[in-house]
Amino acid sequence: MTDGHDLADRSSLSRRRTLGVVGAGAVAALAGCLGGGGGDTSLPENGDPELLDDVESFPSEGVEHVERGTEVDYDTQPPTSGPHYSGVVEAGFYEEPQTMGDLVHTLEHGAVVAYYVPDALTDEARSSLETWANSHTGTWQSFVAVPNPYDDPQAPYTLTAWRHLLRMDEYDEDVVRAFAAEYIGRGPENPVR
Repeated sequence: MTDGHDLADRSSLSRRRTLGVVGAGAVAALAGCLGGGGGDTSLPENGDPELLDDVESFPSEGVEHVERGTEVDYDTQPPTSGPHYSGVVEAGFYEEPQTMGDLVHTLEHGAVVAYYVPDALTDEARSSLETWANSHTGTWQSFVAVPNPYDDPQAPYTLTAWRHLLRMDEYDEDVVRAFAAEYIGRGPENPVR
């Protein structure tokens, strides 16, 4: 049997837990409103066509899995399809280049891979890319941001999806949203959108 103090202690603990959860939610919502939590990463069914005018589309270079370490010469830089390894790159913001063969397999899974030139990366772009990568983590619809490994990248920011590429001279969150809305989750291996 419990006495009145035990019930009061449990009730007080329950109120503190509830207030803690509500308070944490309010802080997160406020941070989002003030820009501290990054932008809105929800996706409409398709991207705004006006923002996607400069998307380049390429024929598929194939979906063949090759042995890790096999050198593959892709037709586009960065690649948008082709022979690849059996591994994938998990959703995330990376500061080190990742293996192209794994990135291409990640595209096949429906990912958007954003390449950035480290010297051109602004704080705003980094924050936005991190938010996208942390918000879209599903196996078949992830967002990956990696440094561009090429010696002479054609733009500071390049968005890729299976068979599609878009170069940006300046980071534009609206363009990233439109590209992700159009292509994320729509890879050839297991489309989920």
